[in-house]
Amino acid sequence: MSLSVVIATTVEDPAFGPVRIRVDGDEGVAEVTGHGLPRAVLRRALKTAPRTSVPIGTRDAAALALTVGGAPAGLSLGKGRFTRRSYAVEAAYEGHAYRLVPRGETFSRLSLDGTVLGDFTSPGHGRPGRATWKPRAKALPRDAAIGYVLTAAFGTGAKPLSDGLAEAGGSVFDIFS
Repeated sequence: MSLSVVIATTVEDPAFGPVRIRVDGDEGVAEVTGHGLPRAVLRRALKTAPRTSVPIGTRDAAALALTVGGAPAGLSLGKGRFTRRSYAVEAAYEGHAYRLVPRGETFSRLSLDGTVLGDFTSPGHGRPGRATWKPRAKALPRDAAIGYVLTAAFGTGAKPLSDGLAEAGGSVFDIFS
């Protein structure tokens, strides 16, 4: 199965300058680089059958490997069901806990150890967007690299609960028709 998702874009981050983002769904890789940012790479295991609903091809953390600046980082993913929070993505790096949670249809919020760092928006069509950093959060380059690679790999935002329930209801109806 081919995902045919290949995105190569540069986002102008307000605090960190140009951030280069590359996502290849067929290859199963999302990569973020930028001046002063550690290289962040999220890679899907080669033998994992890709899902077309996820840019990286899977939400199975066991089938994914995240590195930041060449060092491994932990990854935990929500099931991605009916609520926006169920699409949460968590990363553990250098003793810190990152959490990316959809907050609307086109944006997700990144927090570090429970403190909000900023929001990531999408311009649509599956393209990663730029971050809006909270001034008091004082985001670091590693924070930006992790936020951008997570949004590139899993997307930004999620449909509201009502849309998810309507889709589920339609699926149940299809079973009985």
